[in-house]
Amino acid sequence: MRFFSFIFLAASCSAFSLDLLNTVRSKSSTTSLYVKRDILRMPTETPMVPYKPPGSDYAQFIDINSRMYRDRIMMINRYIDENAANEIISIMLYLRKEDSTGPITFYFNVPGANLRPALAVYDLIAQTSQNCEITTVNLGLCSGMGALLCGAGTKGRRCAMPNSRFLLQRTGMDAPFQGQATDIALEVANMKIMNDKMEKELSKLTGQTQETIIQDMKRDFYLSSDEAVRYGLIDKVLLPARKKRATTGKEFADLGAFEGDDEQKYQNRDGKSGFGGGWKDEGSRDRKKDDDYEPPEAKQ
Repeated sequence: MRFFSFIFLAASCSAFSLDLLNTVRSKSSTTSLYVKRDILRMPTETPMVPYKPPGSDYAQFIDINSRMYRDRIMMINRYIDENAANEIISIMLYLRKEDSTGPITFYFNVPGANLRPALAVYDLIAQTSQNCEITTVNLGLCSGMGALLCGAGTKGRRCAMPNSRFLLQRTGMDAPFQGQATDIALEVANMKIMNDKMEKELSKLTGQTQETIIQDMKRDFYLSSDEAVRYGLIDKVLLPARKKRATTGKEFADLGAFEGDDEQKYQNRDGKSGFGGGWKDEGSRDRKKDDDYEPPEAKQ
């Protein structure tokens, strides 16, 4: 009787453990089906750089835009709408408050801009350039009102990279407008007046006649950096210097040459390799080529 009871108890325990194992497996499989893994992506936040405030013993990390603002450098690399224009204007007013005569540098890579906000930025740049030296640089593309802003710098300080482009075009409405026919006509007439002002400002910046500007902007008018110089929109193209370092007895720059008035520790008078290179000079004339190398014989 005890034997049968023991067999019944063992069978019950095994059945319970089997059911429990199946339940755990089903739950784990169900859970694994609902697990979602995030896609690995590059960080999209503004890069942080170290900055040591004046009088401080420790450096702190700040975003790279704020670090550039401290050096009076602004990077404008987005579409200029109302929010972007307000941000640019506020930064410029702060820089003018800090130093009313200090130079300011603008780097542009603008895909476009709304007409009225960009004209507000243009007016402030034109007013600031009376007391400050404004340097403008086109890094890639200045489209629409971005081209006008790039040409608004101080004469002689308007630059562009060799492969940059300019796109001159008339600007339409900032946003869809709806209403009565008379209201739409008023809005269209207002936009035409603002475009005429933009063309007049372009005529002042480039030296071209207003009729030439109107004729060129009937369609999208692309300019390379060299063509923009000839057109009068900018003053010069930033080209890399052919000779970055002055070398002795050579016609071209050698980035591996370290010349100076004093004798360097790694350059001795015997013409040897110097620092860490003595093994290359000892017996170099008598050494065989690598292809004819024979291992030394072991002494008996």
